[in-house]
Amino acid sequence: MSVSIIDSSMIEKFINNSEAFEKCIEERFNVLDVNKDGVLSRDELQNDTNDSSYVELALQSKEEVDSLYNVLFEKFDVEKKGTLGRKEFGSLMKEVMLAMAHGVGDTPVCIILHEDSLLKKAV
Repeated sequence: MSVSIIDSSMIEKFINNSEAFEKCIEERFNVLDVNKDGVLSRDELQNDTNDSSYVELALQSKEEVDSLYNVLFEKFDVEKKGTLGRKEFGSLMKEVMLAMAHGVGDTPVCIILHEDSLLKKAV
């Protein structure tokens, strides 16, 4: 883990640098796709404990976490197969990162980041 200072513009620049962002999304997808079938199951997404959101999810009840994943799959599982392909996962991560940028705002904040988190790659 490391400590970084970030603001919304840093995150937005990372997202808008499509080559770097897409490379990171591809790497993350490959790590999460444990069975290497080319799609991410709900279990594969829920087992990702290296993401900064894990701490927040760990504080939620099982029902709340299940509800969150129901919403995510309803919105991003375009083909309604119960899995996310690379493009769908990329769309999900882009929206998550934009939400983080919006939440951080223009005032720089100090944040603790996992070495393999997408935010770490943005700074």
